[in-house]
Amino acid sequence: MGALIICLSDAISLEVVEGIAKLKDELNPEIMRVVFKDSGFKDDVVKTNAVQILKQAGIVDVRSL
Repeated sequence: MGALIICLSDAISLEVVEGIAKLKDELNPEIMRVVFKDSGFKDDVVKTNAVQILKQAGIVDVRSL
């Protein structure tokens, strides 16, 4: 079973991203994709940190649109 998480927030914080990372442990999916609204990130630094947090949690399929 897989999981798709979509975050359309206008203010994506690293706390939100860490919460998404914790969902992987709770749901234990075979594969997990996370999609963000690109304009929801304050800047590229927050976006890069978000991707790295998710990679550390084992989530490598991360997109921003």
